Amino acid sequence: MRNIPVVTKNLLVINVLVFIATYVLSGSNIDLNELLGLHFFLASDFHVWQLVSYMFMHGGFTHILMNMFMLWMFGMVVENVWGPRKFLFYYLVCGIGAGLCQELAQYAAYVVEGLAQYDSVRMGGSIVPMSVYLNMMTTVGASGAIYAVLLAFGMLFPEERMFIIPIPIPIKAKWIVMGSVAVELFSAIGTSNDGVAHLAHLGGMLFGFLLIRYWKKHPYSGYGDFGMNRGQQFFDRMKHTWEQRSGHRAGGYDRQSRSGWAGTSQGNTAGSDSDWDYNARRKREQEEVDRILDKIRKSGYDSLSKEEKQKLFDSSRK
Repeated sequence: MRNIPVVTKNLLVINVLVFIATYVLSGSNIDLNELLGLHFFLASDFHVWQLVSYMFMHGGFTHILMNMFMLWMFGMVVENVWGPRKFLFYYLVCGIGAGLCQELAQYAAYVVEGLAQYDSVRMGGSIVPMSVYLNMMTTVGASGAIYAVLLAFGMLFPEERMFIIPIPIPIKAKWIVMGSVAVELFSAIGTSNDGVAHLAHLGGMLFGFLLIRYWKKHPYSGYGDFGMNRGQQFFDRMKHTWEQRSGHRAGGYDRQSRSGWAGTSQGNTAGSDSDWDYNARRKREQEEVDRILDKIRKSGYDSLSKEEKQKLFDSSRK
């Protein structure tokens, strides 16, 4: 928890504490999901503030486990790139947007099914008053905001490869995002009454996409640029740290920055290259090593050719 950025850490803590409170209070016949979940706006139990509170409620252990895992995995990176204020703003706006989309989907079902003309609804073998039935249309979970965070990660680092269980090969982040959209869209169209708010997931991603597009077109709108440069710098820092640690373990190769080598310069021998030629040659060598390391990060060491492996080996001996 020490290395988790502040907003992501607090979101994790709040969600877990609320989930524990839900189970503790259920013994006293107090249903927090009923109180804080997002009700259909035509229901008597609906309140505007539920558009925020529903994001911290969950329907079960598996539900909160998956959401918090995704928040930890992707939220850490996105918050480190954007900073806490921008990340929190994005998270809340997308969560509220997901709730609004779910409300719109419920209203569409209400109209299509013609529920306005009935006083009650038959459920199984019992008759339920319409007022009670509408209050049963409740949404809980942080999934809408979480899917928006996944979208942000995919747009920040579209080429980053990730492993998704049970697929045995790494997949680029942009394909994971597109696949998630496709799955949620087909699930929303092809399934009903499965207990999952697919349109809320899509709504969170839609609001996230619109917000990111706005930031990219208006880089001075209050939250600065979208963060592509800082995103690349973030991964560069991770790469730099890995290279330093690997260098220390190997007892040789240790870069202090992308522009030079650690330690003292070997200098020029008499009659050899001039300072200008020497620096130009070292810069070309450094750029080649950087390219090889980037290839390892993206595709693994086995993707290197024999010549690239030799260059990397030779550079570690200098």
